[in-house]
Amino acid sequence: MANKLKSNDSPKKHKNLGRKISFTIIGILIILGCFIFFLGHQYLNRSLQPLNSHDKSVVQINIPMGASDKKIGSILQDQNIVKSGMVFDYFVNSHHYSNLKAGYYEFSPSMSLDLIAKKLEKGGSAQPLQGRYGRFLIREGDNIEQISKNINSNSKYSSSEFMNLMNDKEYLSQLKKQYPDMLKSSFNAKDTKYKLEGYLYPATYNSQNDVSLKDLIKQMLDKTNNELKPYYKEINKKGFSVQQVLSLASMIELERYSEFDRQQIAGVLLNRLNNGLPLEMKSSILYASGKSFNQKIDKKDYKIKSAYNLFKHTGYGPGPISNPSINSVKAVLNPKNMDKNYLHFYIDPKKNKVVFSSNLVNTSSVVKNNNYMR
Repeated sequence: MANKLKSNDSPKKHKNLGRKISFTIIGILIILGCFIFFLGHQYLNRSLQPLNSHDKSVVQINIPMGASDKKIGSILQDQNIVKSGMVFDYFVNSHHYSNLKAGYYEFSPSMSLDLIAKKLEKGGSAQPLQGRYGRFLIREGDNIEQISKNINSNSKYSSSEFMNLMNDKEYLSQLKKQYPDMLKSSFNAKDTKYKLEGYLYPATYNSQNDVSLKDLIKQMLDKTNNELKPYYKEINKKGFSVQQVLSLASMIELERYSEFDRQQIAGVLLNRLNNGLPLEMKSSILYASGKSFNQKIDKKDYKIKSAYNLFKHTGYGPGPISNPSINSVKAVLNPKNMDKNYLHFYIDPKKNKVVFSSNLVNTSSVVKNNNYMR
């Protein structure tokens, strides 16, 4: 009889154990589901916020004819206007925005999704907007004197007003306090032509009548600070100053080649610095002599007495010689092929490509023809 009871109890025990396992699995799935829902809700809420409420810089964007809401969201994400193109697509559909139109628009990372959607629903311009009064573009590799001419043409301010601020010690001292992480090494550097050279980020900016010249410059500095902020710790960790990184980046920017070439050029420059060799960048001679990047260099230019003459002087130079993009900054922080000990690079005019070498044996003719890039 006892044995019979035992055999009867066994299915009950298995049944109870099965229920416990089922309840445990269901409980885990519920907790996991709640956790995923919470994370998804947090992600959605963050993505619905402006990308950067402090970044007032303006970017011109062209929405092509026939672009879907999903495609528009992808374009806005790629241009760093919204946090998530997928969430933008969800937003416009859930809020019943319809018939988003093609055209040229000017958007800012500080704009809300609602404002962006309303502008897209209203429609853009059939023609580019960058040349219009009240907007102006700083191109990658522009220097301060080029920017001053651009301001003169595309704002109510003159070149001389802008240049006066670039040389105003009291004003510059105020900026140093506002941007200590970014500007400290610039103000510590000697023989710099302009303390803000390299720190006015290439982008399209708002220069409407209600924007003061100082506010306009602040837009540029804010943009640079926002771009550099994720890299300040890495810059310090690698033993650089911000001034040194931007100095190399500003030279690399003027070469305007592929991302991989930029990284290899960075490797060449760092190898030369590590070997105590002058950088010998032609762009530094052009900057020292006041010539534009496309002008030819005369023999006398190489003898110019300037701290920016990096054929005569070793080191990084006093500071940046142009205003570089973040891609050139990243190239300096992530150089390629340094282990190959490349110390030179030049353009092969037949293949129109950058050639790297550890010696100058095969580059004399290139130097003679003024194709030698350094």
